[in-house]
Amino acid sequence: MFGIPGKQAVSITPKAATQIAKLMARDGHQGLRVGVKKGGCAGMEYTMDYVTDVNPLDEVVEVEGARVMIAPMAQMFLFGTEIDYETSLLESGFKFRNPNVVDACGCGESIKFDETLKAQ
Repeated sequence: MFGIPGKQAVSITPKAATQIAKLMARDGHQGLRVGVKKGGCAGMEYTMDYVTDVNPLDEVVEVEGARVMIAPMAQMFLFGTEIDYETSLLESGFKFRNPNVVDACGCGESIKFDETLKAQ
């Protein structure tokens, strides 16, 4: 919907692709759907859900056996985002490097987008 011909909506690092492929294989899911919702102290939060059926309106990105679907209402907010998977001594999880984010809360769990994105 909001894509540029020849350019994927999001990029997926090799570590994230490996983790997504493991999650898909574990229970036979079709992939992970990434979206955004209102919430958190900065105003918006990322969502990730297992997908059993692909929505034809989703933007689908496939890398090295990993499949990510971007929910239609989230496409304009996530375009250009890099999805990574990081592991540290205290935690592990997916990290989003999103050029559309203008602010984030201190804990990094919620984000704020440029107001012009909401007007489009």
